[in-house]
Amino acid sequence: MTESLFHDPDFTRFYDIDNPWDTDKDYCLTLARDTKSVLDLGCGTGELATVLAKTRRVVGVEPAAAMLDHARRRQGAEHVRWVEADGRSVRLGETFDLVVMTGHAFQCLLTLEDQVALCETIATHLAPGGSFIFDSRNPAVEEWRKWTPDQTRRTIEVPDLGKVGAWNDARFEIRSGTVAYDTVYREARSGRQWQATSRLFFAEQPQIAAAVTAAGLKVHRWMGDWTGGSMTATSPEIIPVGGLAG
Repeated sequence: MTESLFHDPDFTRFYDIDNPWDTDKDYCLTLARDTKSVLDLGCGTGELATVLAKTRRVVGVEPAAAMLDHARRRQGAEHVRWVEADGRSVRLGETFDLVVMTGHAFQCLLTLEDQVALCETIATHLAPGGSFIFDSRNPAVEEWRKWTPDQTRRTIEVPDLGKVGAWNDARFEIRSGTVAYDTVYREARSGRQWQATSRLFFAEQPQIAAAVTAAGLKVHRWMGDWTGGSMTATSPEIIPVGGLAG
């Protein structure tokens, strides 16, 4: 994950404003209620990790230094152990009651090998009886078709910048099976513009299941949204909830 959207400090200032607290984090808080330790893989700017750390041991792992710099400035950040590392290869030498990955970070893994590696990291860090959860958009819904400038145009209020216009654009790349999408921010006052292109892989449920199984994990429940609904062919999300196999 080397895209400037995550690694450039110019973009991290927009991240929390443009991606406010949502039902994925609410669900993870509920799932973590009786836990004593949580590993947050791809923790981003650390919003979920700092809330979780109020009452338990939390480690936040993130490959983008700019995102971690933002996380470390949060109120309560001192209660989280922040680790700059790749979720596919990080090994902390400790286990956790719960491992989470939110914000569709799983879709930044662009190959089956990457997905298996991430799932192996989860398996390595799960305590006996522990649980994991992550999310990936359902490719059958083809959400990327709605990522056009006309359908995504919005205005956000950014400290020190004022009103900033934002929009996205996306295209499906047949050869790689990934979606490339642009994120654009334009300061209303000066017209200054920031643009970044990122890539996401929309894995089908059987592929995700194969990666989970190959890593020695077992899915107990497939959710189709962050309210806990069961997954169907038209669900917006593919969300496995499970633990260690055997």
